[in-house]
Amino acid sequence: MSGDSVSQNPELLRRLLRVKDRMDAAPEEEWPVSRLARIGCVSSAHFARSFKEAFGTPPHRYLLTRRIERATALLRDTDLPITEIAFRTGWRSLGTFGRTFRDITGKNPGEIRARERGAVQELGRVPACILSAALRPDLKMAVSEKRRRMANRIKGAPQEEAP
Repeated sequence: MSGDSVSQNPELLRRLLRVKDRMDAAPEEEWPVSRLARIGCVSSAHFARSFKEAFGTPPHRYLLTRRIERATALLRDTDLPITEIAFRTGWRSLGTFGRTFRDITGKNPGEIRARERGAVQELGRVPACILSAALRPDLKMAVSEKRRRMANRIKGAPQEEAP
């Protein structure tokens, strides 16, 4: 790693945090890397590399995590139809939302709604920030990679070890 890494450049880290805050404030918006890089005042390639180095996850995967967290909260706390929740959390297709939600959480949105509503009564005294961190989706690999591995398991192919 060069001497100008993110961990040693406080100005770049501040800009990355600004970008992250913007994504957190409006995860339903479109956030292509080029837009994020403009906000951070760096090139697209430098932004993507620096974001992953600083936060341990690529920007797209971070955004997916935030969208799934928001969708889970809406499923738990509202009676909105699942279609409405999908659109409010930035998905353009109900099918894509349902498939990605299931790939990440292991359950479909309806199952999560039922489970979360039951769990709210049990966890009522735990601060929301602690619950949010504990229940954050674990996106250590790309969703497409996860789908490929699941397809290989179904086909009976030997699976590769995770890096």
